[in-house]
Amino acid sequence: MSTEILNKILDKPTFKEKDRILIGKAFAVAQEAHKNQKRSSGEPYITHPLSVAYFLSELGLDSTTVAACLLHDTLEDTSLTHADLEKEFGKEITFLVDGVTKLSKIEYSDPSTSSGQASKKNHTDHLNSLKKMIFAMAEDIRVILIKLADRYHNMETLKFLNKTDQKRIALETMEIYAPIAARLGMGRLKGQLEDLAFPYVYPAEYSEMMKKAKNKYKDVLGYIDKTKPLIKRQLTDANIPVLDMHSRTKHLYSLYQKITRKDKDLDKIYDLVAMRIIVPDIKSCYEALGVIHKYYKPLPGLIKDYIALPKPNGYQSLHTTIFCEK
Repeated sequence: MSTEILNKILDKPTFKEKDRILIGKAFAVAQEAHKNQKRSSGEPYITHPLSVAYFLSELGLDSTTVAACLLHDTLEDTSLTHADLEKEFGKEITFLVDGVTKLSKIEYSDPSTSSGQASKKNHTDHLNSLKKMIFAMAEDIRVILIKLADRYHNMETLKFLNKTDQKRIALETMEIYAPIAARLGMGRLKGQLEDLAFPYVYPAEYSEMMKKAKNKYKDVLGYIDKTKPLIKRQLTDANIPVLDMHSRTKHLYSLYQKITRKDKDLDKIYDLVAMRIIVPDIKSCYEALGVIHKYYKPLPGLIKDYIALPKPNGYQSLHTTIFCEK
């Protein structure tokens, strides 16, 4: 299994021979350092840094970052020292590993241990301080990316921990790491982290949402798949180049928040499933919107221009909700 994942990383076409040598060396050192360690799942410990490295390699990160991923727990959990790493891999990789190690020492306080309005404000202030501290301590954005990938894999294997640790780690993920992913413009990762934390933080609400949304998602995804080629043809006929078209389902926790916040019925949520159309430039964005509105009537009040008015994290796109086929 480990060899298979390693080969997937090494097979990335962006990596040259020197990159593959570096990653292979980092894997060998990490595997040796963690050789007598096991995860709570019973798997060899090396499966964790390997999964973290694979996650970031899929996002197109460079070989230095991927090598640091493989080594990210060595300073904290093995006998390898700062000097050992610097001797084998140089200052840059050691700096990244050291940065991740420092972030691991930041302490999160569980809000369930306090109550009252003042305590809630204190907890909010504590969260804001932690986020600022993480960005200040990281110095290099790659340190935060490694930490986010590390947290993502830890959340995937959270079921093997005891219930107290599950709740604490899930809350920390929802309140600290998901917002950091959002701030970096990593909306998909934010949603994934929240969805992984949801069943541990709000188990009853998660169960209820799963029952309500399961068949709804299936129905609307099927509808989107039928509609996609029709819209693509309309854009192509209008000479608008389409680089990519895909559908996305609203993340379960995001759906739960929207229903709770707006006291809405699931049938009144119009972005349960959405189609995402990627075009080459801003001009094509507005032209594509014009074509879509020519064929399909938009729902008043639900056209949003995030190109003219980008979101705080830099996100830019056009949103519309339309009465489509049937």
